[in-house]
Amino acid sequence: MAEKRLRILVAKPGLDGHDRGAKIIARALRDGGFEVIYTGLHQTPEMIAEAAVQEDADAVGLSILSGAHMTLFPEVIRLLTEKGAGDVAVFGGGIIPEEDAGKLRELGVKAVFTPGASTEDIVKWVRENVRPRE
Repeated sequence: MAEKRLRILVAKPGLDGHDRGAKIIARALRDGGFEVIYTGLHQTPEMIAEAAVQEDADAVGLSILSGAHMTLFPEVIRLLTEKGAGDVAVFGGGIIPEEDAGKLRELGVKAVFTPGASTEDIVKWVRENVRPRE
């Protein structure tokens, strides 16, 4: 039986209207051999968690530039857990101060990538740290 390809949901939570980075990451993950679902702009945490469950995602990558990361990222994790998908790995990137990145990791975000992170590093991190859900 062939090994299951990881399914990664890439989402833009909140009112942030800039999705260039999310699209670049989605393309890099696709080119890295993963199945990628991109949800588009202006997604609520509820929409993201529901899409992750419906799409049977192994991980959710959140991209944010608006500054609402301390509210939106933990809410996505809470909703995933509430929906029985607490084992979905959540990682994120965008304009996130290092102090906040540390707090997000304490709250369950598996990795935080800031401007300057290479797409190769992100793909490598996913390959090494995300496992298929059972």
